[in-house]
Amino acid sequence: MTDLFSKFDPLIAERQALLDTGVRDPFAIVMDKVLSPTQAIIKGKETILLGTYNYMGMTFDADVIAAGKKALDEFGSGTTGSRVLNGTYQGHKECEDALKDFYGTKHAMVFSTGYQANLGLMSTIAGKEDYIILDADSHASIYDGCALGNAQIVRFRHNSVEDLDKRLGRLPAEGGRLVVLEGVYSMLGDIAPLKDMVAVAKKHGAMIAVDEAHGMGFFGPNGRGVFEEAGVEDDVDFVIGTFSKSVGTVGGFIVSNHPKFEILRLVSRPYVFTASLPPSVVATAATSIRKLMHADEKRAHLWKNSRRLHQGLRDLGFDIATKEAESAIIAVLLPDQEKAVMTWQALLEQGVYVNMARPPATPAGMFLLRCSLCAEHTDEQVDLILQRFANAGRIAGVIPA
Repeated sequence: MTDLFSKFDPLIAERQALLDTGVRDPFAIVMDKVLSPTQAIIKGKETILLGTYNYMGMTFDADVIAAGKKALDEFGSGTTGSRVLNGTYQGHKECEDALKDFYGTKHAMVFSTGYQANLGLMSTIAGKEDYIILDADSHASIYDGCALGNAQIVRFRHNSVEDLDKRLGRLPAEGGRLVVLEGVYSMLGDIAPLKDMVAVAKKHGAMIAVDEAHGMGFFGPNGRGVFEEAGVEDDVDFVIGTFSKSVGTVGGFIVSNHPKFEILRLVSRPYVFTASLPPSVVATAATSIRKLMHADEKRAHLWKNSRRLHQGLRDLGFDIATKEAESAIIAVLLPDQEKAVMTWQALLEQGVYVNMARPPATPAGMFLLRCSLCAEHTDEQVDLILQRFANAGRIAGVIPA
């Protein structure tokens, strides 16, 4: 009889060979203690965090923490139920109200994770006679939502307005269509040309969903995301987001102005059949979202950090995925897994934690270190990061000695 795990044997062997070289496992790091949005203790060493999505540094905000403690005392540790049964507390409605105020929309729907928000929309909104047209580099949650539903799936080349136009033009007249885009693509930190893409989608009569997981908080005049900065707010039907990035906790959401939107609460299985978020979580989320409405200084400092690190790494000789700083994500490309692991470990030993990414999370043959900046990184920390990248790059032989 076949062992169901046998399909993973090549990956198991590859991982073991990597660990046999004496390096730490890049995918099993434990934070022994978290000191702030930008610092933690890892293996007894104070470490600068450059591998979290804590873009706006809200995890240690005093008001956010106080709101969570208060809700924990008043409402307990959990709801033990779905939103459509006993799982809607006052805090869930307050969180959705905060989202509606933040985005200026009529409707907001909170899910237990950002993953489930994409799963809930993609699997529900389009039926077997309909089409979902998505960027080839879409997040796994978008692909999984499509797999859970019955719609026909059409992919277009990453960030290609021309290919999107071509593929929409080939579809038959019958059936609905939903174009799914992301404001910021999380692996390389590049942004979508939303203005042109939305125009193409509208030309072909498609509805539009934009995932702003990595854009919320610091793109646009109000921090709503890339779609706000692109000036297409009135043309986007659904905005999907998460609380686990700029908001600083956990959860997901969809906001919309569509008049029939609320029916999703009764037909979206990832919403109906999941326990709702604990009261302390929605309280922290609501408080954080309302504070992000007035975070201009934080946004400006985050962009300053991103531009400084991007240019500094380029000046050192590193290969950066984007020509300029497009977001708070900066992807440092490495030639192979060995160089990527060597650079990653050299950074960690100096007290800088970044994410290492490899296939299948990246395209075949692409290995990278993904840096995620925070509005709470100080100028001095950015200086230290650049110094330690210089040392690590020379140790690994990926930049000139």
